[in-house]
Amino acid sequence: MARILITNDDGYQAPGIRALAPVIAELGHDVLVVAPLDDQSGVGSARAGMVDRPIRTVTEDEHGIAYCGVAGTPALAVTLATLGSFGPPPDLVLSGINRGANLGVPIFHSGTVAAALTAAAQGVSAIAVSIDSEVPEHWKTAATMAAEALNWIASEPAGTVLTLNVPDRPLDALAGVRHATLAPIKYSRLIGTTAPTGEPMVTLEPTRSDLPAASDMALLQAGYVTVSPLTGIGVLPDEDAANALAKRLSSYR
Repeated sequence: MARILITNDDGYQAPGIRALAPVIAELGHDVLVVAPLDDQSGVGSARAGMVDRPIRTVTEDEHGIAYCGVAGTPALAVTLATLGSFGPPPDLVLSGINRGANLGVPIFHSGTVAAALTAAAQGVSAIAVSIDSEVPEHWKTAATMAAEALNWIASEPAGTVLTLNVPDRPLDALAGVRHATLAPIKYSRLIGTTAPTGEPMVTLEPTRSDLPAASDMALLQAGYVTVSPLTGIGVLPDEDAANALAKRLSSYR
């Protein structure tokens, strides 16, 4: 079986990570949990805390699983773990279960998704999994979907990344699983909510009209588990724009 790093952006004590880790451990995998000490939602791929300063960690045991909290971001937790700071580096990474869906183009803000992309940058395949509720009742559904996706991604090329969004429903109430594009979401207003730690926080309410039928938001609203393969920062193969700019800049030499 594989060594699996499980992380999140809600904190190492959050119910989502505590629901996911036992399910993966029960499959026989070697589970390593390293996540932020506190809520780090919306931090994207920031890795604050790595340079010229000590990194505080806390470890708690629960049902035979060690949960390591790191004073830093999800990307920092992944970077440390993949570099061997907590024992052998992981073979695969799971990020979540995030409380609330991660949908559309703005997912680049998500600490949950950024953790998966950070793993890919280190050459490790990863899955970001989120459940579509601020007060989830069916953590087991999302954990089961994550475990199934883990079985698939294990045989894919290193650096493969998926983001899954799961309805907060019983397994037998899911409409199915669909490949999804990223919805072209804009934000309409700020709304107040509460972090898993009990602290107040502010989130952005997205627009929910004129959604493409194949988008993650539209499919999730219809009761489907959405699966979107992602890629990190890269260079497009079309060189025309770069060559045109280089030609214009040549006059400054």
